[in-house]
Amino acid sequence: MLKTISSASVVLLCLIPICASAQASSDGSKSAVEQVLHMQQDAWNRHDLDAFMSGYWNSPELTFFSGAKETQGWQATLDRYHATYSSPGHEMGKLEFANLRVVVLGPEAAFVRGEWHLTMSDGKTPHGLFTLVFRKFPEGWKIVHDHTSAAE
Repeated sequence: MLKTISSASVVLLCLIPICASAQASSDGSKSAVEQVLHMQQDAWNRHDLDAFMSGYWNSPELTFFSGAKETQGWQATLDRYHATYSSPGHEMGKLEFANLRVVVLGPEAAFVRGEWHLTMSDGKTPHGLFTLVFRKFPEGWKIVHDHTSAAE
């Protein structure tokens, strides 16, 4: 009996560093994903849509769902942002992300839920929810899918 307990203890002691390493990796991934979102928020508030879009995967396979419409591709998503927020008669306002919940799904994937809030110069405060799917690429974490909804 003592030999069995001793073997089990050895196995458990061997697993502790693996679990700790996985947790540290998950925490690092979570922090890196949050950093992308903070960079995007800062870029938006500087009215720099090109920098904001650097958080997205620059690919024709990027998907963006909003208002029951699907936008395919990085360039089409950038064009949509320009038309909605920086064309004549529109403004970007001040962006704030809130209640971010990052779930690391593996070493190269994460899922994010949160809220977006805009404060416009006329005092209006459009807001809504979003879900994002991130993938880790050699150049860092990028959004590969964005599903954003606005409150009615």
